[in-house]
Formats: sequence, C-alpha cells, structure tokens
Amino acid sequence: MPGSNTNEKPCARVPRHVAIVMDGNGRWAKKRMLPRLVGHQKGVESVRRVLQVAAKAGVCHLSLFAFSSENWNRPKEEVQGLMKLFLSSLRKEIESLHKSGVRIRFIGDLSAFSAELRREIDEAERKTENNKAITLNLCINYGGRWEILEAARKIRDSGAEFTQEQLSANLPMAESGDVDLFIRTSGEIRISNFMLWQLAYSELYFTDILWPDFGEKEFSDALAWYAGRERRFGQTSEQIKESSRKE
Repeated sequence: MPGSNTNEKPCARVPRHVAIVMDGNGRWAKKRMLPRLVGHQKGVESVRRVLQVAAKAGVCHLSLFAFSSENWNRPKEEVQGLMKLFLSSLRKEIESLHKSGVRIRFIGDLSAFSAELRREIDEAERKTENNKAITLNLCINYGGRWEILEAARKIRDSGAEFTQEQLSANLPMAESGDVDLFIRTSGEIRISNFMLWQLAYSELYFTDILWPDFGEKEFSDALAWYAGRERRFGQTSEQIKESSRKE
C-alpha cells in the first residue's frame, strides 16, 4: 500500500493532483459474459493498485469519479449492487488504507445515500483525517456543475465578492487544487461533468484500456506521458525554457 510521502508539492515532473474517470467496468464484464457488477468489483482492485503507485510516485491528491449524479439512471439492480459494493469495500479496505497513511474524503451530495453508508463514510473520514501519505477524493453522487453551484451558494451566503479566487476557495475539493493530470479509461474522449473548474489547465490523457485492466504499468505510462508534456499556462516555449534555466 502507499508509502510515507507527504502532501507537499513533489517534483514538477510528477503531477500533484491526478483525477481519473474510471470507465469500462461494464464493458469489461460484458466481454467476458459476466454480470456488470463483477466488472465493478474488479474495478475496486484497480483502485487499490493505482492508489499504491500514485503514492509511491509522489502524487499528493488522487480524485476518482466513483459514482456520478447521473448514474442513478442506471438499472435499479446495478445501482443497488453498487451501493452494497461501496459499503463492503469501505469496511474491508479502511484499516489498510489508514495504516498506509491515506486520507479519505468523500465529495458529492451524500444526502442521497442510506444512513448506514453515511455512517461508514463519516467514520472513514474521521479515522483518516490526519493522514499525510496521499489524499484520496472519492467522488460519489457528484457532478462538476453541482460542485460549482455549491461554491457559488457559499459565496452568496457569506456576502463575499464573487471572484475566481473566491470560487476556487469555496469548492468542496478546494484544498486539492487544480488537476494536473486527467485520465479517462475505456476509449471515451470526454470529461463527463467531472471537476469542470479544476480541469482548466489539465493535461488530458485518454486510453482505450478498460478500468479493470488499468494497473501499475498503465498508470506509470500515464505519468511518463505527463512528464514529457510542456505546461505553458499561456506562456511561450521560449519563456518556459528561460524560466527553467533561471531555476
């Protein structure tokens, strides 16, 4: 499991914040003539592998799109199975994650979940709140538009001036900051209402690999791709090179 990294900014070639749309669980199961829920179960194993590699590499924040606000529209049996999987996985993994120094945060409208699941969520966040190895943001019943609206409501209620800085500071995931590297598996090329505000300057990495098959090598490949990118933030290549020489 993850090592003893802190939540300080790592080397510029390592993304501080990685966000992943974990897509393809259902297709993975269908290809094998298995129930879709089996694909989701295998997806949990991929989460474990990627979290381990991310912490070891020096990633400080890992945000995973686990269940969107639109996913309630899926077949009732699948949604019920996912709720049970959330609960069982949380109970099974929490002690190991805590011992490994993982801080867990759940981002989204949690009011829609059962009281039992909300209790487990509260306990997981409380138990791991002081951990420093890596912060794991699990986005459930989440949408990027919802997050922006939440921030806007907080600014309105506080009476503060509405600015970009205020909106960034009031997002539910404010402390994780902007996303450096966005990854989406399964071959789909879209962001699907995930972290809309934080993706403004992200490097976007798309792969055909289905999420249950996405492991250490695949995540390391994404990190290597990111390390080769030139992040300009509006500057020219010449300005970036000159700044690097001065450092």
